Amino acid sequence: MEIYALALTIGYLLGALPFAVVIGRLYGVDVLKEGSGNPGATNVRRLAGPFAGRLVFFLDALKGGLATAWPLFPCFQWPADSSLMALCGLGGAILGHSFSIFIKFKGGKGVATTMGGLAVLMPWVVAIGLTLWGLVFLMFRYVSLASIAFALSLPISAYAFQLGPVKCTLALVLALFVIIRHRSNIVRLIKGRELPSQRSKK
Repeated sequence: MEIYALALTIGYLLGALPFAVVIGRLYGVDVLKEGSGNPGATNVRRLAGPFAGRLVFFLDALKGGLATAWPLFPCFQWPADSSLMALCGLGGAILGHSFSIFIKFKGGKGVATTMGGLAVLMPWVVAIGLTLWGLVFLMFRYVSLASIAFALSLPISAYAFQLGPVKCTLALVLALFVIIRHRSNIVRLIKGRELPSQRSKK
């Protein structure tokens, strides 16, 4: 069990790296106090511009991918199931991103980190989800709505590809987690108060 705890811990520490806060400070903004107050790519984009937002999204996805992939590297000879270690790494990364120890257990919604990790474990599922994300975003210009659509697609695609009970359950759990993290956005969408994506004026 210790080896799985190690994967979970390393995943958490990688996921907890607050790239949105760091990049925001480089641009002279405090994402924890300005905009929506959410330390994620969307808030960075609104406050610092498209490039900064894309950079945060990439780095958040990268840490999810790395947390999931490192136990699978062939150079390691684990006395345990490396696939299960990868799942622990991904779970830790998402928890770390959402409840970062470095910023008083605050965090983002976990979408980019989820995408990065699942790209390692089930790339076709992520490819379909990203396509749906892009279509919904282009149609409605709401990042939150596109992210919810992405989350909903995960268990459906995993089941369609017959990835087995473990990965299908993982996809379902992650979908529910992402949707729950977007509960305030869902309320604003229903009330018509959600802000669409727009280019920063800075």
